[in-house]
Amino acid sequence: MTPQIAIIFVGVLLTLGAIGFALMPGASAGKNMSRRVNTVHTRLKKGRTSTAAGVTSLKRASDEKYGAMEKLAKRVLPRSELLRERIERAGLKLSIGGYMMLSLVILGVVFAGTGLVASLPLLMAGFIALACAVTLPHWMLGHMGRRRINKFNALFPDAIDLIVRGLRSGLPVSESIAAVGREMPDPIGQEFRRVSDGVRFGQTLEQVLWNVAKRLDTPEFKFFVISLSVQQETGGNLAETLANLADILRKRRQMRLKIRAISSEARASAYILGSLPLIMFALLYLINPDYESILFLDPRGRMVAGGGLLTMGMGVFVMSRMVRFEI
Repeated sequence: MTPQIAIIFVGVLLTLGAIGFALMPGASAGKNMSRRVNTVHTRLKKGRTSTAAGVTSLKRASDEKYGAMEKLAKRVLPRSELLRERIERAGLKLSIGGYMMLSLVILGVVFAGTGLVASLPLLMAGFIALACAVTLPHWMLGHMGRRRINKFNALFPDAIDLIVRGLRSGLPVSESIAAVGREMPDPIGQEFRRVSDGVRFGQTLEQVLWNVAKRLDTPEFKFFVISLSVQQETGGNLAETLANLADILRKRRQMRLKIRAISSEARASAYILGSLPLIMFALLYLINPDYESILFLDPRGRMVAGGGLLTMGMGVFVMSRMVRFEI
């Protein structure tokens, strides 16, 4: 494999990945809703005295296994807690040190593949390996987190109905939440078991729920926590409030699926228009490599190729915003 073909191959993969990430539904949906929810949370916290400090969590075995990498990550990464929250949001039992070790493994594998197998220059191979080591784990972690949150939101109305039935039968809120942790499958059961365990360790219910809401970062769960907080301050029928919330969440999900179905044609057109130039470029290169080699050999060709990629990226960004809807 020649260096020119390898560069084209890597460029096509990175561009297709960027197109898929830009057109991925739900990447920025709910930002305004989350901002409004956070505003309500701030208002509810005003005038309320702070409760006891949170309990210290047990140190994981993976932290001890990669202790040196854990310390290095805390020194190098400016906000390592955000990375830990993304790992927990994905439902992985992985420490920051393990995440750094995985990135190093990807770095070594890609560097060996591009430098030894593809015979690329070491500087170029190192740049490609570094880019893959940074972007691939980040993308995989985000993808797993979004898939887990979508599964959580799909089961969340059923969990609220289970809490409502427990409240109507005379159980307190904490016992109803514990019942959800026992009866519902993961990730619903896992998150509600964390809530019940936090209450057993001495934290208040509201404090534990807001910690979970911060980790999940989904408006649906924040609606649930705000409903409990408002009910504790103003009183009222909590079972009826939660039943209405479950009905609203189901209708919200139905509306999102309906809009996704209606906009499927526009999203398919965006995928086709975004990938067609790259596909035609690859086909023309396979048919007549000398015809397009001027884009890499001549400085003017490189300027034209860079301008084309820039304008194409702008077009992909505009199409991604046009086919994305917030509910």
